[in-house]
Amino acid sequence: MPRDETNAPRPTETLSSEGAGPADGAAPQKGSRKKVVLGGLALIVVLAGGYEGYGWWTEGRFMIGTDDAYVQADLSLVSSKLQGYVADIPVQSNQHVAKGDVLVRIEDGDYRIALELAEAKLPTLERTLARIDAQIVAAEAGVTQAEAELAGAEAALRTAETAQARAQGLSDRKVTSQAALDTANEDLDTARADKAAALAAITGAEAEVEVLKAQSAETDSGRRELQLAIDQAQRNLDHTVLRAPFDGTVANIAIEAGELVSVGASLAAVIPDRGLYVEANFKETQLAGIVPGEIATVTIDAIAGHEIEGRVVSIAPATGSIFSLLPTDNATGNFTKIVQRVPVRIELPAETEGLRAGLSVVVEIDQRSAPQGTKVAQALQ
Repeated sequence: MPRDETNAPRPTETLSSEGAGPADGAAPQKGSRKKVVLGGLALIVVLAGGYEGYGWWTEGRFMIGTDDAYVQADLSLVSSKLQGYVADIPVQSNQHVAKGDVLVRIEDGDYRIALELAEAKLPTLERTLARIDAQIVAAEAGVTQAEAELAGAEAALRTAETAQARAQGLSDRKVTSQAALDTANEDLDTARADKAAALAAITGAEAEVEVLKAQSAETDSGRRELQLAIDQAQRNLDHTVLRAPFDGTVANIAIEAGELVSVGASLAAVIPDRGLYVEANFKETQLAGIVPGEIATVTIDAIAGHEIEGRVVSIAPATGSIFSLLPTDNATGNFTKIVQRVPVRIELPAETEGLRAGLSVVVEIDQRSAPQGTKVAQALQ
């Protein structure tokens, strides 16, 4: 019997109809998974944003930070006060030294000779001064002797005056001769001359004393000048040895043995062991919340995860550009406003170790630590 192909099911239709059921059911499952993922991501974003917002509201909004900050040190540049050749450099770069350790020695032959010459002249002046002092004593004794002679001359004058008066009276009464009166008059004139001579001797002796005293003062002044010359020569000799001004590390030695050193030339640098601080350059728009006394958290780039608690010490009176070698001049036709930065000095604890001058740090200042009575503290209250 022939097969009726008209009513027979087609293979393609059977496959399509069989596959239609599962395809239509998979679409809703895929869309629901996508919604779950998106919803989870949105929840994570909301939670993260809420966490960050809470952190900002409770702490972040009180913090003022900058990464334009560096460790600084009040280093000492060792320079020579004298000119001379380098005799010895007993230290090396990056060597630790204690206060007073010798860093550089300069040849001291010329300065030692100058000191010896000055010292050799001092005994001569001292002997001269001693001789003049003895002469002053002798001259003062001469004044005393002249005064005694004056007293004798005055006594002789009084005697001569008495004798002359007596002779004059006798002569007037014709009791004595004219020769006796003449002798009395001559004796009186002699006594007067002796008194005048005694007075002149006193004046001369006193003048000699004053001259000798002037010579003594002049010699003593010369001795003091010579003593100052000796002290100066000794200082010059001492300055031929350059020593470390404090405990620290020697760096940047710029000379070699045998080189001629000029006056004021920088020979080396000494970085102190203690006293390091941070200089943070904050924007001018951040200064309103910064006052001395606030606590600053310092994060050091060279020491990962290590934080140091410092304290704001001072704020510079001008921006950093003012102190540059060539300050910018904004009084020109073309002008672009740039936010300026002001250095803020932050003190570090004395026991801080492991820092080196010039290291980069990140600084965050907590406004909540502002001292009571400041505008920042009043604004937060």
